[in-house]
Amino acid sequence: MERRIKPGKIIFLTLLTVIVGVLVYRFIEGRGVRRGIKGLGEPVQTEAEGSAKKFISGYEADITFKAGYEIDALVVHTKRYDSKVSGALAPVDLALAWGKTAEYNDRIDFHWSQSGRYCSWHVDDIDELIPVGDVENVERSASNNHIIPADDRIKRTVLKIRRGDRVKLEGYLVDVKAADDKGNTFTWNSSTTRTDTGDGACELIYVTKAEIVK
Repeated sequence: MERRIKPGKIIFLTLLTVIVGVLVYRFIEGRGVRRGIKGLGEPVQTEAEGSAKKFISGYEADITFKAGYEIDALVVHTKRYDSKVSGALAPVDLALAWGKTAEYNDRIDFHWSQSGRYCSWHVDDIDELIPVGDVENVERSASNNHIIPADDRIKRTVLKIRRGDRVKLEGYLVDVKAADDKGNTFTWNSSTTRTDTGDGACELIYVTKAEIVK
């Protein structure tokens, strides 16, 4: 005897699957530990030229290399994005720290957070910052990074990165210009200094090599 599932039950099961999926996604995104790592130096930025091209969500993206970039840093927060164009191009942002900020991250709760492609932080008492210097020192030794994987292998690696990991990334700081066949355009530019803050201060990295250091 054939048994058929009622439409209402199908809708319920579909909604349940979506809810569970969202909860699992959020759990994975927030997974990790807060810890400190001593001795992480500043990112290395070098002159570079060249370009790459990607086809994403109906857009042709021209990626222009502005500078070579290497960073060995502590991951203090991660955030995934799934918006149509920017999310397809850069599916994850990594908040990274080095220097004293990374060293004291386990003893100072910076309350790191990410949303809307921004990273923010705060401490409960300004005196907590004495070991690292001051607000400016924290902001000079931490950055929010939009990660563009060069290929699927790199993408799989960066999507495994969690808070508390030590990572080494190599690639390029880039500018992106994208357009679809309907005339819609999308641009995204990288900062090339670690001293800026606010809008436009994030690094947009075309990652050609990614390693989670054990």
